[in-house]
Amino acid sequence: MNNKLSLVIPCYNEELIINNTVQEVLIHLNELISSGRVSPESNILLVDDGSTDKTWDRITALCKKHLAVRGIKLSRNSGHQTALLAGLMQAKDKCDVTISLDADLQDDISVLKDFMDEYNSGSDIVYGVRSDRSSDTLFKRASAEFFYRILSFLGVKSIFNHADYRLMSKRSLDVLSQYKETNLYLRGIIPLIGFKHSIVLYKRKPTERPTHYPFFKMLQLAMDGVTSFSIKPLRFIFSLGILMFFISLILLGYAGYVKLYGNTVPGWTSLMFTVLFLGGIQLFCVGIVGEYIGKIYSEVKQRPRYVIEEDTYFDSIK
Repeated sequence: MNNKLSLVIPCYNEELIINNTVQEVLIHLNELISSGRVSPESNILLVDDGSTDKTWDRITALCKKHLAVRGIKLSRNSGHQTALLAGLMQAKDKCDVTISLDADLQDDISVLKDFMDEYNSGSDIVYGVRSDRSSDTLFKRASAEFFYRILSFLGVKSIFNHADYRLMSKRSLDVLSQYKETNLYLRGIIPLIGFKHSIVLYKRKPTERPTHYPFFKMLQLAMDGVTSFSIKPLRFIFSLGILMFFISLILLGYAGYVKLYGNTVPGWTSLMFTVLFLGGIQLFCVGIVGEYIGKIYSEVKQRPRYVIEEDTYFDSIK
């Protein structure tokens, strides 16, 4: 096969590992070329997501040293999902197929050949799916499973135990480019494309390296996943409002009954409980509505999702 492959790797403050990462990926890329699975013109595209260290300096040095390495630098830190999209969009007109992976190489790159085999068998999208989560902490395993179950309950189409390790053909990337939302959750957008897909199972390597996705970033990603693809939380608020209305009618009738027969008793505890409970529900509901309004606010402005400051890939900066 003469498919030109681009391996897209978002990078943020990776100066300590980027050299080793590229060396290891080059070994596997050369194996793919030697086996005839991909074209000798295949490359590695490193996306610097506004790093504050010397990541870009390392990338430019690697580009000069290896013909197969390319790089683009975003003008500011835009987040992993945006950086990944930037790399995919810049690569789509220069290759036949892309595979996205993380710079720490926790995802097993020995299965790259399996990705290409599935692509050559007719799949436009190939998802890398973890066969187990034994390398994760108990909390991370439980929270991940809970998150996927919530997405499924809300009707969001997603691939269980899949992150952003995936292959995409040129025509699937062309379709992806038509999705213009600012609040990106690629794990939910890509299944909407609908082309033939398949799955490659792999085991993730444990790492002691600090993650660039701490708890609050993961929480924000989860919120984006829910609010970008489902309005069920808003319907839940509506249903909760109706339920509370009927409960209020029942309590009102009970209060009138007690007053009528003169059995009134000072009820400070129950009053405080009711006020705090209803106040908490109201704040929770206002927060959900605010999250959707915030999404609308950021979408209608239609600002650029990213700006490329420098590149070693294209004829001009875009």
